[in-house]
Amino acid sequence: MKFVHIADMHFDAPFTNLSDKEMLGDLMRLEQRKVFKKVIEYIKENFVEYLFIAGDLYEQKYVRKSTIEYINNLFKEIPKTKIFIAPGNHDPYIKNSYYYKFDWNKNVKIFTSKIEKVKLGDINIYGYGFNDFYCEGCGIEDFKIEDYNLINIFVVHGSLDCVSVEDKQYNPMFRKDLREKGFDYVALGHIHKVDYNHEEKQRIVYPGSMISGGFDELGKHGMIVGELNKDDIKLEFIPLADIEFKIKEIEVTYIFSKEELIEKINELVFKERELIEIILTGKRNFQINLNELHKLITNSKVIKIKDKTKINYDLKLLSNEKTLKGLFVKQMLDKLQDETITEEYRIKIEKAMEIGLEALQ
Repeated sequence: MKFVHIADMHFDAPFTNLSDKEMLGDLMRLEQRKVFKKVIEYIKENFVEYLFIAGDLYEQKYVRKSTIEYINNLFKEIPKTKIFIAPGNHDPYIKNSYYYKFDWNKNVKIFTSKIEKVKLGDINIYGYGFNDFYCEGCGIEDFKIEDYNLINIFVVHGSLDCVSVEDKQYNPMFRKDLREKGFDYVALGHIHKVDYNHEEKQRIVYPGSMISGGFDELGKHGMIVGELNKDDIKLEFIPLADIEFKIKEIEVTYIFSKEELIEKINELVFKERELIEIILTGKRNFQINLNELHKLITNSKVIKIKDKTKINYDLKLLSNEKTLKGLFVKQMLDKLQDETITEEYRIKIEKAMEIGLEALQ
């Protein structure tokens, strides 16, 4: 059997935290449509029999009916492909969801909050869907496959081998349990990083998110395509997203003015579909105002800037001076020694120390 496995498209996500740049959200939502069309075209061209969508296809809080109709119209273009959707924590099967109230095309099967089986010839496809934005577990511990002679597939959204309290809110499961159940393939969603080749003939797979959600999701994004029989499995990851997020570090130790820094950033050259986060490092020789930088940078690829620089002073030496400047630095360094302060407050103290030192020059 041939299949395509995708997850975590998050249609109609607002993308508000990516950047202060206008229209970026619109650009990313257009990218979602472009990538999803590529999936459908691949299925058409390669006569793929099954499409597994392992949750978070759309954003329940933001999705528009026009987007659901767009998705469903694409499903109509592949009528011979059986589509199985396991709702996740961003698109749970709830009463006001489009999974519940929309008339989906007849080749679409949407799983609900009880592990359910669909038998198609010599294949059993099991699935489970979230019925809320959180899920303490799908009951996989008590589940038993009915016929091990058939090909058995499980489509589900959730966290594997999680240890944090937060992850345990999203259908926690263990690889060990899934292996012991005897599934021939587990089509997972929820983790946005692809995981399909960490072991030979891996059968418990995350395809990653369809497009990047930001600078914490670097690298390629796309889909898993596979061929599966009872004795063998062949998997391939195919990148689909054209837009790629990348990080560029700039050392500022030998930059001596705001104007020089802005010129350096504006002169950087990147590939056409790259979006860049600039991280400023080293010891700064002037005050850095990120809001001001954003207004003056004309390089359209740069959508975010982080300041990880340190003040270019010998603070320990200054703190020993018997002067107003020395007393000021000593008091600020004492504040920084407090292990209970947050990173945000630490940054504010360092910035206040920089401004104070400039004023005391």
